[in-house]
Amino acid sequence: MIQIDASQGNGGGLILRGALVLSSMTGLAVRLTRIRARRCSPGLKPQHLRLVEAMARLCDASVEGASIGSQTLLFEPRGDVRGGGVIDVVTPGSVTLLLQTLFLPLAFSGRITRLRLSGITHAPRSPSPESLAWNWLPVLEDAGYRGETSLQKVGFAPRGGGIVHATIHPVATPMPLSLTERGRLLRVGGLSSVAGLDFSVAERQRRHVVSRLQGLHVPVEVVPGVVSAAVPGAFVFLTAEFEHARQSFFAPGQLGKPAETVAGEAVDALLASLGGGGAVDQHLANQLLLPLAFADGTSEIATSRVGEHLLAMAELIGRFFPASVDVHGSVGEPGMIAVHGAGVPARSHGLPPLDVGSLPEWHGMAAAVTASQPMPAR
Repeated sequence: MIQIDASQGNGGGLILRGALVLSSMTGLAVRLTRIRARRCSPGLKPQHLRLVEAMARLCDASVEGASIGSQTLLFEPRGDVRGGGVIDVVTPGSVTLLLQTLFLPLAFSGRITRLRLSGITHAPRSPSPESLAWNWLPVLEDAGYRGETSLQKVGFAPRGGGIVHATIHPVATPMPLSLTERGRLLRVGGLSSVAGLDFSVAERQRRHVVSRLQGLHVPVEVVPGVVSAAVPGAFVFLTAEFEHARQSFFAPGQLGKPAETVAGEAVDALLASLGGGGAVDQHLANQLLLPLAFADGTSEIATSRVGEHLLAMAELIGRFFPASVDVHGSVGEPGMIAVHGAGVPARSHGLPPLDVGSLPEWHGMAAAVTASQPMPAR
């Protein structure tokens, strides 16, 4: 059994999510202690419980300690990951973090799986659906993974109610990547979106972005728009396109925050990344470690910033199987990452797909299509 201190890194849910993925993929039982110990309300929250439940059903895991506030969790897979069919999950937390956690186990299940996920789609400290569709998935596709997402309805924090559809295709053996150079900046694109607010707010956000980025001397095209959501809200999503890479930046609005402040937060993040160099921004670097750990060979990543999340995940990966991660660079500075992939763990696949009809609590979510934001051509 693998023993993990889940207070590593910034003490959030990162280690919990990573440990569940690695446990389900390798079949090794894991015992996590001090879960979210350094947070103001430590232990498991409702969104973590829903994640544990979903992962346990995928690999028929035995679970102990799955209760609100628990800082200890035992997760013991009793079978290989089963994919296939359509799976509905409603979560009080982040839809995108849930999707990223489910993606790898289902990608190696040998079957196409379709997900209908409902919860919070746009919130601080979580990737937005646009970030996944425009940045994360295209990079994973270069490594041999394949998936598609569609944002059907926006769910602002804390109420949620957003809907994301995803399709995850099976993968055999992922390929290593070389993401060491980004080249010169070609253009900046993005979205300035509002729900339940006057369209002028979206225009103000857009104008502020364009004004702030004039000095880059590249085309800046930010599309203002209106999206459907349960409560009023706004967000700005930007993508910086380079010769060999793409980086994305997201800022959500909140009650009382001026449109210019929302736009300014996204711009500040973009400019900071430009100044730091690196082919991959710090968030995408964190998100690529697990997928590349299952590649057959060594991947190289130049990131604009080394963060605590990255170091914590690098250490976690080495606890479960022979893959390893070398990080060269100090926290807060640009760095170079080498992910020595160990290939897919030697576990059999091809089990029957999940009988979703026997999982009523995963079924019945309304999924009316009310808004969609397609991924631009690469």
